[in-house]
Amino acid sequence: MISDEKQPLLTGPSSSTPIDNVDVQNVELVNDPNLTKDEKSKTEYHPASERCLEHPTSNFDTLIHLLKGNIGTGILAMPDAFKNAGWIFGVFGTLLMGFICTHCMHMLVQCSHELCVRNQRPALSFSEVVEDAFMLGPVPLRPYAQKMKKVVNVFLVITQLGFCCVYFLFVATNLQDTFRFFHINLSVHTYLALLFIPILLLAMVKNLKYLTPVSLIASIMTAWGLVITFYYILQDLPNTKTIKKFSSFHQLPLYFGTAIYAFEGIGVVLPLENNMKNPEAFGGWTGVLNTGMVIVAVLYTGIGFFGYLKYGEHVLGSITLNLPNDMLAQSVRAVMAASIFLSYGLQFYVPMNIVWPYVKSKLTSEDALKHGEAVTRFVLIFITFIAAALIPNLSGIISLVGAFSSSALALILPPLIEIVTFWPDQLGKHNWKLWKDVAIIIFGITGFGFGTYASLEAILNHA
Repeated sequence: MISDEKQPLLTGPSSSTPIDNVDVQNVELVNDPNLTKDEKSKTEYHPASERCLEHPTSNFDTLIHLLKGNIGTGILAMPDAFKNAGWIFGVFGTLLMGFICTHCMHMLVQCSHELCVRNQRPALSFSEVVEDAFMLGPVPLRPYAQKMKKVVNVFLVITQLGFCCVYFLFVATNLQDTFRFFHINLSVHTYLALLFIPILLLAMVKNLKYLTPVSLIASIMTAWGLVITFYYILQDLPNTKTIKKFSSFHQLPLYFGTAIYAFEGIGVVLPLENNMKNPEAFGGWTGVLNTGMVIVAVLYTGIGFFGYLKYGEHVLGSITLNLPNDMLAQSVRAVMAASIFLSYGLQFYVPMNIVWPYVKSKLTSEDALKHGEAVTRFVLIFITFIAAALIPNLSGIISLVGAFSSSALALILPPLIEIVTFWPDQLGKHNWKLWKDVAIIIFGITGFGFGTYASLEAILNHA
């Protein structure tokens, strides 16, 4: 969220070379349909060989970052997602969702590589891939290149601020549950207010170098919390007859929103691939991406199924809130709350890096520039605080963020980019890629619409 946790642990190099300054002759050679495959390979630009990486990551490093980028608050909400789907639909739906999201990640990487070759650029970000795809795509779409880049950035900001809002609320609700054990009864809003200053100080850290050790500690805490959570939910399991096989159609959009929120690791894919020592190992059937996403899908399905089986219709927005009131369970809540708290700064890094350059370009005086970044950070953090205070419903806000913004980034934009990038004659035999992409887009738009509506309805009813 960055994956649920969409962690900006690595920021890939990106050439600032504009499209207009590309070596036109080389680009024409690469795209010449009359060249044979061997001739193309001799003239083709190889982006990976042009990347100047100060600290390239190994395959194992990338796998760890990919797992951290996908496993966070979303996995703890999967039992609640299964409650809205039923266990049979939940199991097969989650595996299918994982397959589709992983395929969309592959599409994004493939399109990025293709556009890097065409434009002679070593690496591209998500928004740059969209911009270049439209700039070199069908002529009627080219005027919209800059607008599409802004659309992607807006969705990235909304998604990441949504994650920050979920983090705020997650920490507050788990702290509330932990302190109840010690007979301290305070409202969620009180804990949100107490958290504001510590989170503000954490998010004021500008350099990722100082946040990386914090992320490592958070990863260890998350692993510990998941191990103990599985220890509890795998004990004394009832028969599957005690839970629903299928839920109502009215609840399915809520399942979609939570599931896509949990699987939304697409924001971290390009930075990870761009920073690999051997980027060719990222794709492929047994590559880093497939290996990591299989692990993620199995974990999500496992904790979703067993968590729902254990607690049934009483399962809450975070499975940690269902754990018993003993010291070990309280330690899980405290550890997971601390882990998510420490991860806030990394989540906040992405929207800040998008918003601040825009705000900076509007400032003219030296005083405004001097204090502008700090003020911008405060305003964005305050927005996440207000949103968490106004919507103290963890499952509802997770589903809303997933349905509204994550579905656009994970399911709608990648197939759209593939269509535009390879239009009109590189979409496979009988244009099978086109029809496949259209089907995914329709699925994404359907989930976007119904999921957003159902999430808002649930939030309003809860209020």
